[in-house]
Amino acid sequence: MRNIKLVLAYDGGDFNGWQVQPGLPTIQGSLAEAILRMSGEQVLPRGSGRTDAGVHALGQVASFTTGSPIPVPNILVALNDLLPASIRVLEVQEAPAEFHPRRSARAKTYRYRMYREAICPPFLARYVCHHPYALEEGAMQEAARLVVGEHDFTSFAAVDAERAERMRQAQENADEDAPNNVRRIFSSAFSREAAELIYTVRGNGFLHHMVRNLVGLFLLVGKGTVAADEVRRVLQARDRSANPGATAPASGLYLVSVEYG
Repeated sequence: MRNIKLVLAYDGGDFNGWQVQPGLPTIQGSLAEAILRMSGEQVLPRGSGRTDAGVHALGQVASFTTGSPIPVPNILVALNDLLPASIRVLEVQEAPAEFHPRRSARAKTYRYRMYREAICPPFLARYVCHHPYALEEGAMQEAARLVVGEHDFTSFAAVDAERAERMRQAQENADEDAPNNVRRIFSSAFSREAAELIYTVRGNGFLHHMVRNLVGLFLLVGKGTVAADEVRRVLQARDRSANPGATAPASGLYLVSVEYG
């Protein structure tokens, strides 16, 4: 069996996220269907992470195993012929048998785009969060720096009762491989590119809704509703209800790249 690694870009606007769901269009489901039509094999491709409905990717990494002898260049051509135009395979290569897109990853970079002008062009609207209101961008930059380092990001994760229970049980059993909400952020900063305010964050992993919840709190800092140094208190609370920020819209979020090795 060959382990095939893919790098994908996609417009997430028309999909219900990465993970396959019965009766709903998903990235994973579309890719599985294309592989079936290409090779005749029913496989469920693995991804580096489960992007949410409406979230885009510039460099999502996926893999699947196959017994097919189809050459790598032909896989690239075939999949792009079979996939919808909103999903493109950018790279294909054979990977070692032990390669796993999620478990082998060492870092990921996400980007969040906010369009700041009064009128958002219609051809851009599905790819940004339109926020034309006054913001103190310097305060947002200060707040963004405060999440760099290793922290428990429970206050920025989507509430997941089942995951919380699994974590509790694993901790009670002193399981060394128990899941946790601790992540290391290597860089976190805002930048201006013409009419867009862009947040870029790179870390060793991210929780469900984590980037969008970070942006939600940073927006409150920009509005002056929350002081920049309140980010520390929210982090230390380890409780989503302690974070007053709303989850930012999915349309502005991109998985930029996944790093290995």
